[in-house]
Amino acid sequence: MAAYMEKINEFLESDNPVTKQMTVLQQKSGVKKIQQFYAFVGIVLLWFVFGFGASLLCSLIGFIYPAYRSLKALETSDGDDDRVWLVYWVVYSFFSIVEFFSDIFLGWIPFYYLLKCAFLIWCMAPGAANGSLILYNRFIRPMFKKHEAQIDQVANKAVSSAQEVSSEAQNIATSAADQMTEMAIQEGLKHVKKGATSPSDE
Repeated sequence: MAAYMEKINEFLESDNPVTKQMTVLQQKSGVKKIQQFYAFVGIVLLWFVFGFGASLLCSLIGFIYPAYRSLKALETSDGDDDRVWLVYWVVYSFFSIVEFFSDIFLGWIPFYYLLKCAFLIWCMAPGAANGSLILYNRFIRPMFKKHEAQIDQVANKAVSSAQEVSSEAQNIATSAADQMTEMAIQEGLKHVKKGATSPSDE
């Protein structure tokens, strides 16, 4: 929890468009930025419970901040943060696949999107409490290592098949273009011949 609060305070003290607006609001209303943050969290929680568009809001929370942190990580020389966010996207992708195939059942779970949002926040948590690292190291990585050879074989076959389809499509397109060009040339020659013979016919 202390790590969460440290990250929240770090964000509130940083210089960005959101905190600038929060500072203006604090100066006008006297409501501190941390109190504004709590109010915003409360509104989001109520929206998840009673509001519309909870699915979209949950997806934005699980995507926008991690995407921002991933871009920041790419611009630093430290490779540790790169790995953290790569692991997050692996877990996020795995979770999205599971969610897609079990969506018909998940819709019956009360406050599902609130639980999903809490899960995603846990997955992007700082420090040792990072859910993505826990899930990856305990479940996804061992399963991947166990079936890595089979996965590589399927992936190689898929790439090979895609290349064959692409090559065949390119050959068909080239052949069709050649045929259309030849037809256009023949039609042009016919019009030239007609134009050349019409004066003598008169």
